[in-house]
Amino acid sequence: MSRIGKKAVPVPSGVTATVQGQTVNVKGPKGTRQLTLPDDVTIKMDKTSIKIDPREESPRSRAMWGTSRTRVANLMIGVTKGFEEKLEITGVGYRAAVQGKNLQLALGYSHDVIYPIPEGIAIVTPKPTEIVITGNDKQKVGQVAAEIRGFRRPEPYKGKGVKYVGEYIFRKEGKKK
Repeated sequence: MSRIGKKAVPVPSGVTATVQGQTVNVKGPKGTRQLTLPDDVTIKMDKTSIKIDPREESPRSRAMWGTSRTRVANLMIGVTKGFEEKLEITGVGYRAAVQGKNLQLALGYSHDVIYPIPEGIAIVTPKPTEIVITGNDKQKVGQVAAEIRGFRRPEPYKGKGVKYVGEYIFRKEGKKK
């Protein structure tokens, strides 16, 4: 039995949720989100919660059970609190700045990297070496953070590059004379 899948997803106050077939629509203070779940699970909604069950006892149904429940729970969190990812830039002359609908990154290349900010995502740079990505879609926030990190991943010798806040960079010793 899926321990996560067995739990019902509570619908917080101030959030309107509707289920039509395999589609869950959620509307809250931070926006509207929609999710279509696979046919391997069934969705039942009562007044205060959404319950997800597997259709059959196949391995795929059981795998989709917990995954679907977690994705619906992420919808609820996204429209109430939202999601946030923080990145940290390390390196001499490395910096970031938001200019209109673009994020401009100076990462030691001969040119600045211009990253267009996707729809539904907000990027703020409180300091030139810090990037805060927020949005109501967990997958999109994580994808944007990964793409920005991918422009200059942290290297193991000096630790220069873009890393997640709290990420541990395995450090190597350099050459010896």
